[in-house]
Amino acid sequence: MTTHDTASLSTRQQAALGSGADFWSTKKVGDIPSLVLTDGPHGVRRQVGASDHLGIAASEPATCFPPAVGLGQSWDAELTGEVGAALGVESRALGVDVLLGPGVNIKRDPRCGRNFEYYSEDPYLSGRLAASWVRGLQGTGVGASLKHFAANNTEHDRMRSSSDIAPRPLREIYLRAFQHVVQQAQPWTVMCSYNRVNGTYASENRWLLTGVLRDEWGFDGVVVSDWGAVQDRVKAVAAGLDLEMPGSGGATDQQIVDSVEAGELDASVAARAAGRMITLAARAEAGRAVQVPAFDAGTHHALARQVAARCVVLLKNDPVAEQTLLPLDAGRSLAVVGEFARNPRYQGGGSSHVNPTRVDIPLDEIRALAGDGTDITYAAGFTTDGGGDAAALCHEAAQAAAAADTAVVFLGLAAHQESEGFDREHIELPAEQLDVLAAVVGAQPRTVVVLSHGGVLRLSTVADLAPAVMDGALLGQAGGGALADVLFGRVNPSARLTETVPARIQDTPAYLNFPGEHSHVTYGEGLFVGYRWYEARDLDVTFPFGHGLSYTSFSYTDLDLTENDQGISASVTITNTGERTGREVVQFYVAKPDSSVARPPQELKAHAVVRLAPAESGRVTVQLHRADLAYWDIRGERWLVEGGDYEVRAAASSRDVRVTSVVDVTGDAFVLPLTLDSTLGEVMATPGAAEALGALMPIPAADAGNDTLGVDMARMMASLPVGRLLSFAGGAVTTDDLDKLLTRINTGQA
Repeated sequence: MTTHDTASLSTRQQAALGSGADFWSTKKVGDIPSLVLTDGPHGVRRQVGASDHLGIAASEPATCFPPAVGLGQSWDAELTGEVGAALGVESRALGVDVLLGPGVNIKRDPRCGRNFEYYSEDPYLSGRLAASWVRGLQGTGVGASLKHFAANNTEHDRMRSSSDIAPRPLREIYLRAFQHVVQQAQPWTVMCSYNRVNGTYASENRWLLTGVLRDEWGFDGVVVSDWGAVQDRVKAVAAGLDLEMPGSGGATDQQIVDSVEAGELDASVAARAAGRMITLAARAEAGRAVQVPAFDAGTHHALARQVAARCVVLLKNDPVAEQTLLPLDAGRSLAVVGEFARNPRYQGGGSSHVNPTRVDIPLDEIRALAGDGTDITYAAGFTTDGGGDAAALCHEAAQAAAAADTAVVFLGLAAHQESEGFDREHIELPAEQLDVLAAVVGAQPRTVVVLSHGGVLRLSTVADLAPAVMDGALLGQAGGGALADVLFGRVNPSARLTETVPARIQDTPAYLNFPGEHSHVTYGEGLFVGYRWYEARDLDVTFPFGHGLSYTSFSYTDLDLTENDQGISASVTITNTGERTGREVVQFYVAKPDSSVARPPQELKAHAVVRLAPAESGRVTVQLHRADLAYWDIRGERWLVEGGDYEVRAAASSRDVRVTSVVDVTGDAFVLPLTLDSTLGEVMATPGAAEALGALMPIPAADAGNDTLGVDMARMMASLPVGRLLSFAGGAVTTDDLDKLLTRINTGQA
């Protein structure tokens, strides 16, 4: 195993360890081996010939599992761990030491072109799913690379743009998932993002890479740049970056050497970065000795199908003629409509694009499950490239639907309509697709819609037209089979939305501040991202966060809450009240209506998945961790748990709360020191302070009943900084006198 000491390396050798030998590998220095890093996170994109980070050049065949947009909809951390482990097996088979994933950036706006690579609009859910993925991957001896750190929420101008965010939303929304994964799963590497954070490039942001990541969270791995994210390597290394990728042909190595020799960069800083690379090499070397199963493409494809079926959200299943459409009856004729049924959209575009080992075609899988006795016709309905006779295609689809017992219409976005590298300008389905849907429903009321897309779509029209709607997002190479499994009821759907589906783009939180201008993005919505925004503003949505139906039904009863040292223990009884075995995603939201600080109406703080047979009941118990109840206090620059009553809501979605209970939580002891800038109200609220201040100087009358001037004097005076009271003292009290009094109050001596 590599045990090299940086003291035995020259500055040039140390610098060489911190930049790539080529596009995907690091340099071999002495007996310190070269490492291979390659794109993920939903498949291994191992290039052995021409190299690029845009998904252009060919890569080795690998299993394309559901991208995060689909995988997240499972809400199943155990399942994401299985996917991580499978990816580790394939990485080992392809000679990969570090797989670049998972991505945990928050889906701030549905137009972001890279949202398909991220899990959710919620940091709690993103962090839990990603941590399990990391543990699964690293259990096979392959390192993860948590990305993109941080606040990378738009593709527009991504190499320069500054994400300008206030401290509370930065901590509570955009860093929280990263913090959870770092502290609970210990990823080998963290990838810094392209963008600037509050004006400073992430790669050069010492507060981010060292102050927060290492000093606060205890990260002990390697910080690697996103490919091409380093503008100034010397500044980046000084800030905490360890590895610049890809290679620069040695140019930036020389910059490090020159800066150390000139005394501009401390030699210990360069040595520290090299030491971290040596540790990473040792981890990789030990990882290669971990015993893993041999990679079997067939086995992994079967796993991909099982996973994908868990990711299909049943959005709607209204009855037609008193009978729900889904699951489909294999004996009734079907008209399958839509280009995506024969040319499926199953992954996103850009650096994560995987060369799949095989691809299931939805139309073929539907025919296979329906059996030879079922009449199935197909009509394209539309094209994805704008070609063909739109009117003729639409007419053909309507005729096929009219002749069948049920129509299944595949709609969605093509690869060229959303991708890494650019943001969408709207969230609309193509108009020709909606025209086809309207024609099909007009001819055949028994119509099911199946959706494929990487970013949220406006679905108001679809929901109005179709009685049944299934959302597959992006499901990976086995998505065709998984969709057939859910359509015919071989799998009872249990997935849930990880993003709110808005009624219109104008309702979205960042609508007026996306994608930014002049290389700045103002995060003006603050804490109110995703469902937090829609609920705070009481806006109608088409489908809420956490929504998803089943072919069975569940009831929730007997919610019990208990405070403990770790936070709140919550238990609720779930009963399957339907006729099929099914899985229920139980969501726990927390509210504190009387909070002294601005908060969203409620926030997801725990969840669990339970599988129950018909009439079976199960007791679900979760821990709502104390750290997750805390808010970031900007005065003390620390996490703070506010004491008092908390509402805990056990729910089937953010807008389907089934049972609520209240628990009293002990707050953190925190007293903000009084200063001259503290208000009179803050001073008066401090025990003993009112008497001490009154003894020093006269306080203007603040009689709430004195409304001679038409004002509430008590409320007006409460906001007056105490330092301003000196003007009422006529010079009898000095600033020094008041400062000394405040010091005595702060130290309990007043």
